[in-house]
Amino acid sequence: MTITASVRAQAMDSTDSPESVVAQVASPATARILGNIPDGTPPLPPPSKPAFVVPAKDILATTTHQQGGRTITIQKIKPIALPSIPAPPPPAPAIDEPAFGAQFAERRAQHPAARLLVLGATVYHSKAAPPRTLIEYRPSGTGETATFWSSADFAILPWFLSFVGSDGRIYDSTVFSLSVDRDQMAAAHAAHPRAPAAPDMPEFPTGAATFIVVGDTPDDPEILAPIQALHDVYNSEYQRLKTAWESRERARIEREADLKAHPPHPKDITLNYWRTEKPAAVKGAAQ
Repeated sequence: MTITASVRAQAMDSTDSPESVVAQVASPATARILGNIPDGTPPLPPPSKPAFVVPAKDILATTTHQQGGRTITIQKIKPIALPSIPAPPPPAPAIDEPAFGAQFAERRAQHPAARLLVLGATVYHSKAAPPRTLIEYRPSGTGETATFWSSADFAILPWFLSFVGSDGRIYDSTVFSLSVDRDQMAAAHAAHPRAPAAPDMPEFPTGAATFIVVGDTPDDPEILAPIQALHDVYNSEYQRLKTAWESRERARIEREADLKAHPPHPKDITLNYWRTEKPAAVKGAAQ
């Protein structure tokens, strides 16, 4: 069961639209992340391929070139027998064939359709205040744009996240976030008044993260359903999200330090080529 409670918040300023609304805080008991959260752990390396070694007796000519600190070796070798080209797979059924409908239904049953949620987020951080996020959301297929402030720290969200909302729907979110230091921004504006100042931000109640719509509220309440679902899973899985973000940050700092201490050097490469006795037919040419 989902329990909702209304939350009040101050208007941002006198210029705010009177139709700005505060989201309801829903019980996130059913909201959960699907799969693992990226934590900076590098992926497993792909399986190594067998080395291609050309016997010395099969090397017909060798030239070397220096380029960007590396050596490029070009070897002309004896022709190598290549594997035959496999037969093409059978054509997929046409969209109007019964087989297509059956395949589509089977795939949909195995992979329920997810609602796509793409957001642009600017996260404002300050030593003296909790983070605030200004978000622009353009629901697919509506032609509308919704802007809102959130008390959630969207910087801890991974770039891609698949989750189930409290409404039982599956969502795939993609968040493009930019972090801004409010303190540095205020200092720059004080020193140079023409520098941009931090925007006015609304007051939020303590507790679960919620959001406030700026400007006109979308006519269709379904437009904000994914935003509410994202906040529900943020509240439900906050500790997991924060722990994974901290791990990603540590991994990023370690990678940058390692790259600075051990800058990459170009590797030497060897290119092998051969000529066939019978040139391949040119496509479209007369035989």
